[in-house]
Amino acid sequence: MLRPNSSPLVVPAPPAEAYVRIVPLGGCGEIGRNMTVIETNEDMIAVDCGLMFPDEEMYGVDIVINDFTYIRERSEKLRAILVTHGHEDHIGGIPYLLREFNVPVVGTPLTNALIKAKSRDHKMVGEAHFVTVEPGDRIRYGQIEAEFIHINHSVSGACSLALRTPVGMIFHTGDFKFDQTPIDGKPADFAAIARVGDEGVLCMLSDSTNAERPGHTQSERIVGEAFTNVFSHAKGRIIVASFASNVPRIQQVIDHAIRFDRKIAFLGRSLVNVVHFASELKYLRVPSDRTIRIEEVDEYPPEKIVVMTTGSQGEPMSALTRMSVRDHGKFKIVPGDTVVISATPIPGNEKGVYKTINNLYRLGAMVIHGTDGRSHVSGHASQEELLLMLNLVRPEFFVPVHGEYRMLVQHGKLATRTGVDAQNVFVVENGDVLEFTHEYGDKIGKTYGGHVFVDGSGVGDVGEAVLRDRRLLAADGFMMVVVTIDSEEARVIAGPDLVSRGVFYMPEADGVLEELRAELVTLIEEVPVEGIRDVNTVKEHIRSGLSKAIYARYKRRPVIVPVVMEV
Repeated sequence: MLRPNSSPLVVPAPPAEAYVRIVPLGGCGEIGRNMTVIETNEDMIAVDCGLMFPDEEMYGVDIVINDFTYIRERSEKLRAILVTHGHEDHIGGIPYLLREFNVPVVGTPLTNALIKAKSRDHKMVGEAHFVTVEPGDRIRYGQIEAEFIHINHSVSGACSLALRTPVGMIFHTGDFKFDQTPIDGKPADFAAIARVGDEGVLCMLSDSTNAERPGHTQSERIVGEAFTNVFSHAKGRIIVASFASNVPRIQQVIDHAIRFDRKIAFLGRSLVNVVHFASELKYLRVPSDRTIRIEEVDEYPPEKIVVMTTGSQGEPMSALTRMSVRDHGKFKIVPGDTVVISATPIPGNEKGVYKTINNLYRLGAMVIHGTDGRSHVSGHASQEELLLMLNLVRPEFFVPVHGEYRMLVQHGKLATRTGVDAQNVFVVENGDVLEFTHEYGDKIGKTYGGHVFVDGSGVGDVGEAVLRDRRLLAADGFMMVVVTIDSEEARVIAGPDLVSRGVFYMPEADGVLEELRAELVTLIEEVPVEGIRDVNTVKEHIRSGLSKAIYARYKRRPVIVPVVMEV
């Protein structure tokens, strides 16, 4: 194996011979923001373009998307966005990508319908060009031919991608599991995957979310058995919270509502959208005589009602979270309700989920959550299925993707157990550039793979400096000092006045502020005459002096903003 030199944020010039590059821009070393670029001498496609929800350190940030710099620098080569499935962490960033690049979006019918719904929210649906494919279809963009292969996941229409390039086959599993008894009766296309393996695979990229979990991921039908138990014992209303895009789970709730003679209502805009599109495309079977509007729920006895809703991750403005604090205008939790949270918390969401569960208990509801009663199964492959995929595909090179770094490392170890040379396993991070030719395959450099923050209507205008200020404001509060000076006579004519937020308890802070004000008066009086005439000098004296005084007394470091006005 040849090892070209590499350096941070430097990508060597392409070789003269045929090559293919694999560049993960998101989803490696994290959960979410999945996106990978596949580039040849003349063409480039992107596989997925997701988003990630902010962690507790990203104050005020709405969502996190990918850095498109690598694509921007090669925009003339970009041919299409190929989408494996319709989860937010794979499609949520597409509207932002389409703002810059007018390229087709290629996916299965439900996947494209969900992307169109998101694009409509961004007022872009008329501009985007969608290409709808079915599993088994092949589509070519320049030197890259993509074959869509049916796979099982927790959303309908999920596919793996076999990408044929001049250098060799790249196989991208997408998110997957091997469900032998799926709700729709369509197991993964093992024959097509094996055929791809027989054809010869240069490199495989594979979902690593459950790489630390031994054994097999249970079938979706296990959840049906849990639902049967819940529906047969619940005396009052049943509320089921799940991911809006989990179409097989929605179908199971509908089937149990029919079986146990209950009416079903859907709550949450994203869920209503999914039910609409999935029904229209025949992925869901929803009898019209079983569905009611959420406003009609109170017209039926409690034992005749099922409500399916969003909010399984404890999101602050989601329907279930608002119900748990009696803040939802259309539906109230009452004693006797049974709430089934049919999902497990995404890493980082645990606190919000458990807070919601506690609040639901306070309202008198019975809550079934997590693995209680097997009300949820994962949509991702566990170790035995990952090994099976590796053995079916038999790649020469292997790149674990879609997972935190420890998951990628564990998946890489699984690959070596199936015969992949340890030197051919690349545990990469976002922005790493892999290059393959007929002679070698290796990591050759690094590009931009960092976070781009979306805050309100701003995209990328919130950086680390802004977040650092927000952390400081959250930690020790804010103080503003207002003073007016006569620069000609070099004297203070008004102030200093102090405004404090989040530093002291205000009803008891008058004495404290007066003491600090007296110190500031003394401090300003000590500024030389020439210093008083310079606004910046006065500001710096106020900032440093007040900061020292507050820390000496209270061991706090608030953000101090001096406002000096000249007359």
